Amino acid sequence: MSWLKALPVLLWAAALILVAWVLSQLPLAAIAQSITRLSPAQWLAWLGLNLGIILLATRRWQVIIDMLDVPVRFGELLMMRQAGQAVSFITPGPQFGGEPLQVFWLWQRKLPIHSALLAVGLDRFYELWINFSLLLLGVFLLLASPAADIVDWRKIAVVLLLVPLILSLLGWLLLKEPERILGWLSRVTRHWQHHPRLQAIQTHWQRLGNDVRRVMAEQKPSLLQAFILSLCGWAGLIGELWLLLGFFDLTLDFSAFLCVLVSMRLAFLLPLPGGIGTLEAALFLAFQYLNLPATAAIGVIALMRLRDTVVLMAGLGCLQVLHARE
Repeated sequence: MSWLKALPVLLWAAALILVAWVLSQLPLAAIAQSITRLSPAQWLAWLGLNLGIILLATRRWQVIIDMLDVPVRFGELLMMRQAGQAVSFITPGPQFGGEPLQVFWLWQRKLPIHSALLAVGLDRFYELWINFSLLLLGVFLLLASPAADIVDWRKIAVVLLLVPLILSLLGWLLLKEPERILGWLSRVTRHWQHHPRLQAIQTHWQRLGNDVRRVMAEQKPSLLQAFILSLCGWAGLIGELWLLLGFFDLTLDFSAFLCVLVSMRLAFLLPLPGGIGTLEAALFLAFQYLNLPATAAIGVIALMRLRDTVVLMAGLGCLQVLHARE
C-alpha cells in the first residue's frame, strides 16, 4: 500500500506541472503592457465585477446545499468552489475536473454521500444547462445577423442543442425512472460490488432519488432563486466582456458584440486546459472578421489571461488549505 501514500505527492506533482505549462502559454509580456493601461477606476470596476461573478456562483451553490438541510458556511463553499475550479482549469476541458474533490470535501463535512453528489451535481446541472442554453440562443441570433457567414452556425446549434436535451433527459430519468439508472449502475459495477464502498450503492441511489423528488416538490422557490443567480452570473460575464472592450475604446453593435461573446465562450468548450490557444484563436478570428484592430485583441486576451492567472493562483491556495485539513 506504499503507492497509496505516494499518490498525493504524485497528484500534486502532476498538478504543478500542468500549472507551469498553462502559465508558460500565457502572453505574459502582453499582460504586463495591458496592466499599465488601466486606470484605478477601471481596475476597481473590473475586479469588483469578477468578484461579484464568483460570489454569485458560490451563493447559488449555497442555495442548493441549503435545500438539503445541510449547514456549510459560505466561506468554506467559496474555498471548495475555487479549488475545484482551479483543478478544472488545468485539466483538459475547463468545464469538468474538480467535481470529485468537491464531493469529497462535502463528505468530509459530514454530508451523506448521496447529498454531496446531489449538491455538486445540481450545481453543475444549473451551470451547464444555462451555459449551453444561452449559447444556443446566441447562435440562433447570429444566424439572422450579418455575422452568419463567419462559420456554419447551424452545425454548432445542433451540437449545442444536444447538451441541454441530454441534461434534461437525465434529470427526467432521475426524477421519474430512477430504477432504470440504478439497473445500469448495477450492471456497470457488478464486478466490484463486493467492495465495501459499492455494496451500499443501491441504498445511496435510492436516497439520492428521494432527495431529488423532495427538492422538486418542496423547494421550488429555492430552485427558482438558483436559476436567477445563474442568469445573473451570465449577465456578469457579458458585462465583463463589454467592460474589457471599453478599455480599448471598442464600441460594437449588438451583432458584432454577440459574435465576439459566442466565439469566446465556444472556445472554452474545447478539451484544452483553460482554453489555452482556443480562446486566442477564436478572438483573433472574430476581431479579424469584424475588422477590429489586432492590438485590441491582444489586449483583451492579455487581461482575460491575467484574470485567469489570479483566479488559478487563488484556487490553488484554497486547494492547499483544504488539503491541509484532510
